[in-house]
Formats: sequence, structure tokens, C-alpha cells
Amino acid sequence: MSSLTLLLSAFARQRWGDRIQAAAAGDLILVTAEEALAAKAPCAADIAFMTREVTGRSSKNNPTPELVGFDTVVRAAPKLKWLQIHPAGAERPIYRELRARGVKVTTASGATAVTVSHSVLGALITINRRFPLLADAQRRHAWEPRLGERSPRDLAGQCAVIVGLGPIGRNIARLLKALEMRTIGVRRSAEAVPHCDRVIAYADLMGVLPEADWLILCCPASPVTRGIANAAVFAAMPRGAQFINVSRGEIAVEKDVIAALQSGHLAGAYLDVFEREPLDPASPLWDMPNVLISPHTASHSLGQNEAIFEIFLDNLARFRAGQKLRNDVDDLG
Repeated sequence: MSSLTLLLSAFARQRWGDRIQAAAAGDLILVTAEEALAAKAPCAADIAFMTREVTGRSSKNNPTPELVGFDTVVRAAPKLKWLQIHPAGAERPIYRELRARGVKVTTASGATAVTVSHSVLGALITINRRFPLLADAQRRHAWEPRLGERSPRDLAGQCAVIVGLGPIGRNIARLLKALEMRTIGVRRSAEAVPHCDRVIAYADLMGVLPEADWLILCCPASPVTRGIANAAVFAAMPRGAQFINVSRGEIAVEKDVIAALQSGHLAGAYLDVFEREPLDPASPLWDMPNVLISPHTASHSLGQNEAIFEIFLDNLARFRAGQKLRNDVDDLG
């Protein structure tokens, strides 16, 4: 294959440039988005790598200049054939634009499976063991033992309904089985998945909700999943059930989440994603003692960038060899 031009950020070139060149035997021309913007001309990139620092401080409602600049360059790259992105999902409109142009878009699905599932496990234990209430009592210097009806329920035997069984959902199921919990997986088809006691299709979700002590969302955003966690779904769950969302904000109807928590029908929640981000400072979710909030960072860890980079290197070798790319969005339906 002849020489290719790779578009990336200045940060990514500084951090990984030498390793990329070594992997490509020096047969890549590296150009940064900053350089391409300054040139004020169409970018000659054949391939592009959009890393976390480009998007990390953006939200879907508030893109940063770094993200706007990278998007501008990509849109003005007529030769672009492939874009590697760092998230596991590819819902942003620009990815659909590029795919319509024939550009391959690949995700880093799998790189976040461990960190997100650890966040879910930590939050589930934290909420179940009522650590937020203990922390509040500590701040007040109050000795308030969790006794009698205030005692936490045993996790063993509780049922978690896990919506989405990609790498994240499967890893969550594996961890919860170690706690002797029951797991029901929800996906497009009802094919069996390891560590799930049962697997059902999305259309059958309402039928299992009366068993759900926990509803955990880790699915991609799609016409099937948007708004899937709503008032009817929460009403079908037992009073005192718990809710976790590490998927996308639009998968849950936020006003219905708030209402279920305020009424006590939902006993608690861990929310990493929201309909609008950042979450409005006036949202009642901030002050609910039974809610854990994280700013869309359930996947973050010091080692995550390296895991994403390894997926890019693997795909770079595949691209140069004319092989099928890993995590091609067009292959994921």
C-alpha cells in the first residue's frame, strides 16, 4: 500500500506518534487537526483517529472548540476512508454523515467494558449497602446504625435486568453472578449469553420487570432503546427497586426517573448520563440522598486511553492489509 496520511490531534501525535510510525514502518504522514485548521484548505487525510482529549470535555449539548475543530477538518477531508473513534457508541450525527459518504467508522467497543462494569459494580454495592446515607450521617456526626427495616437487603438472590449485552453488559453480568445475583439479559434477540440466567428480546422487557430488583441500562442509543426506561417501565418494577444508567441519557425519560425516585417507587439510582449534559444545576437529582451522580465518566481510567490506542493499532494493520475492520459500525446494525 502506498503512503497514507493520518489525521489526529497534537496531543495524540506527541503521545503516540513514534509508536504509530513504528507500527507502519514509517509509511504514514501524520497531520494534526490544529495544523489542518491553520492551513485553511481541504485536509488530505486518508484516515483519522479521534481520541478522548478531542471530545473528553464536550457534551452533546456543549461541544468544545477542540471537537468543533476536529469535526470541521474531517468534514473537509475529501479522501477520508476510515475514522477510528474512542467511544463504544457512534450516535453523533457526524458519524452518520461520514458513513453516508462511504467512510468507515469504527468504535473502541470493548475498551471500556472493564471500567464501566466496575463503576456499575461499585455503585450497586454502594447503593445497596446504603453508603450515601452513612456518608451523610458522618458529615452530621450522627451515629445512625442501619438496623431492623433500615438494614440493607442481601444481594444474593436479587435480580438484575441488564439492558444491552455488548462487552459492557456481559461483563456486568459476570460480576453480578459472583455476588450470587440472578441476571436477566435484554438484547435484540433472545439467544443465550454467558452469565445470564435468561436472555429476552427488547420486546419482552415488560414481562420480566416484576422480577427486577435492579434495572441496568448499558445499551446503545437506537430507535428501539430511546426512552425505553419510562414511567410504565418503572411502575412495572417492584416498589423499592433500583436503577442504573451507564448507556446514554436519551435511553431514560429523565422526568419519569425523577418522579419514580421522588415517590419512593425507585429506592435509588446511579446515573452517569443525562438527557442534557452537563446536568442542570437546578435538577432535583443533585440533592436526592438516594442518587449517585457521575459526569459521564463511568468508563474513565488511567489505562483506558492505552486500551483504545491498541484497538486503533490493530485496525490500522487491518486497514493497511485490506482486511475487515474491528468494531465497524456498519457491521453492528
